[in-house]
Amino acid sequence: MAYDVARIRSMFPSLESGWAQFDGPGGTQTPRAVGDAVASVLTGPLSNRGTTGESEERAEAAVHGFRLAMADLVNGHPRGIVHGRSATQLAYDFSRMLSRGWGERDEVVVTRLDHDSNVRPWVQAAERVGATVRWVDFDPETGELATEAVEAALTDRTRLVAVTAASNLIGTMPDIPAIAAAVHAVGALLYVDGVHYTAHELPDVDALGADFFTCSPYKFLGPHCGVLAAQPELLEMLMPDKLLPATNAVPERFEFGTLPYELLAGATAAVDVLAGLATSGDGSHESDAPGSRRARLTASYAALHEHEEVLRSRIEAGLTDLPGLTLWSRASRRTPTLLMTFADHAASDITNALAQGKVLAPSHNFYALEASRRLGLGDEGGLRIGLAPYTDADDVDRLLDGLAAALA
Repeated sequence: MAYDVARIRSMFPSLESGWAQFDGPGGTQTPRAVGDAVASVLTGPLSNRGTTGESEERAEAAVHGFRLAMADLVNGHPRGIVHGRSATQLAYDFSRMLSRGWGERDEVVVTRLDHDSNVRPWVQAAERVGATVRWVDFDPETGELATEAVEAALTDRTRLVAVTAASNLIGTMPDIPAIAAAVHAVGALLYVDGVHYTAHELPDVDALGADFFTCSPYKFLGPHCGVLAAQPELLEMLMPDKLLPATNAVPERFEFGTLPYELLAGATAAVDVLAGLATSGDGSHESDAPGSRRARLTASYAALHEHEEVLRSRIEAGLTDLPGLTLWSRASRRTPTLLMTFADHAASDITNALAQGKVLAPSHNFYALEASRRLGLGDEGGLRIGLAPYTDADDVDRLLDGLAAALA
């Protein structure tokens, strides 16, 4: 399958601003189809869910479509798809539920590679019940989180392990299936933060071995919300605090209040855009080809992966001759996300210099606080470059030229 980046860029009205957007890890730009889906649901006949009239049926269809689309994206079950305001909110909700069964003899494992949203909720939940928190380190020289390091933290008292599928700071992708096997061998649950991962790799929750898997549609072309995927049978075993008249059905029991139907429709549209990124040899869209949406997603992600690898290699080659630059993204398996610092310049100053040429590459710790500190970068972090489906070679050249000028 082919990857026509010019066609893809034409889907994004915001790119007409002229900015080269390397802030994808913080949230991508939004294609027109997603905005249209949001507007259509929000401005058309719309009521609370039901079957009495068109307005109720449209709300019902938005929810049903969202669960089907997200199930296709993660290769899960529609009844295992839970909507949340964000992945952070979902982690807090599920940490509160799961920790009800923990006690002083129990242990929870977190890593220093993770975004704080997959650290602090579990640490705080463990502290409330007196459970022990075990920390897993990563190698700051290589950026690797070794499976053996996770295994060393496991005991017969481990109740849950929280780990990222891909670091939003340096891109490292741990071996989640191997970690899952070790976690399940001691009878524990695995909570996987797939927020950054899903923007670059097509998830398969069964193959990964994740008991819980979260992602955020706004990281992959959609609106601002969060998604948790789990087996329906596992969700049936959990009971959140909820309103008495609210349904007890799974997954609705975990979704509080009226759902944002327009955002659900936008998330569905984002998955459809992802499924249509690739084109066949004759130029037709993969979205027009026969086969399931999952099959089209598989083809599109393969084409996206190849496109991003070419651009990442081009960036890394261009960075080698720049003076005083340290590149912290070094793991053997990593997303096209690059963190860098500079010997003679604050990262924020380079961000500001790039912005003068309409190149956006933010500097921060990006809430991966433990990782930033472990790298010796403190709370300031570094400058992060992230690729997205619309990034092209011209963007990369503008970035490299801007860096060279700022560091000259």
